[in-house]
This record gives sequence, structure tokens and C-alpha cells, in this order.
Amino acid sequence: MSNPSKPMITDVFVAGARKGWGIATSSTLPNVLMAFVIIKALEITGTLKGLGMIFSPLMNLFGLPGEAAAVLIGGWMSMGGGIGVAVSLFANGTLTGEHLAILAPAIYLMGSQIQYAGRILGVIGTKASKIPVMIAISVINAFIAMFLMRIFIG
Repeated sequence: MSNPSKPMITDVFVAGARKGWGIATSSTLPNVLMAFVIIKALEITGTLKGLGMIFSPLMNLFGLPGEAAAVLIGGWMSMGGGIGVAVSLFANGTLTGEHLAILAPAIYLMGSQIQYAGRILGVIGTKASKIPVMIAISVINAFIAMFLMRIFIG
């Protein structure tokens, strides 16, 4: 006989799938879609090319084109947005698989800091003077990770 207090594994799976679907459709998908639209707008206006020229010296240190900075900026605001920017730049040929491998750890190490600063750090009472230091540590870690990935891949 089955124990009425213990749910069936299929019920647990279905409940988890529903939650995952909700997160994907209400959070991740809109961020990724927004990133595609923003990259297209930047391409059409020529801003992406300008961004690439400005950030080229820095991004070249990691074996990346200057436009890769858009991935980091997008990821800094929203991990889903950073992924969307990366995929969009990959789709248009600006980034290669190697570039994505270099960028992936950085997206996660510095991802969504703008969202988290307000949602978490402000709510728990983190001193405002400490937030820039916390952000800087994550960004430094992200740049170290990109440098190491370039060594591992290269």
C-alpha cells in the first residue's frame, strides 16, 4: 500500500516541471527575447559596431571581439539577458563557440548584479558603501575567469 503522506514521484516531477515552466515563461524567456531585440536595434543603428570599437582593446585581452562587451553588460543586468545577447551575437556570426566558452563563466560570476543589488542586498540591510566593493569583486572574478578560459581553450 502507498503511504498517503508521501507523494508519488510522478507528482513531484509534474509539480517541478510546472514551476520550471513558470520560471522559464515569466522570467527567463522575456529577458532572452529582450536581449535579441536590443542587439538587433544596436545593429541597425550602428551602435553595436561603435561599442565594438570602444571595447575592442579590453576584449582583445581575452581573445574576444569588442562586441562581446555587450554580453557582459547584458549579463551584469540579467543573466538571461546576457545569454540572449550571447546567442544573438553567435547567431549573427559576431561570436564563435570559442568566444561563448570564454564568456560563459563571466556571465554567471557577475550575472544579474543590478537586479540583486536592489532585491537582495538592499533588503537585508547591506551598507550602501559595501555594494560597489561587492560588485567589483564579482567583476574582477569574471575577468580572471575569462583570462583562464582563454588559456584553457587557446
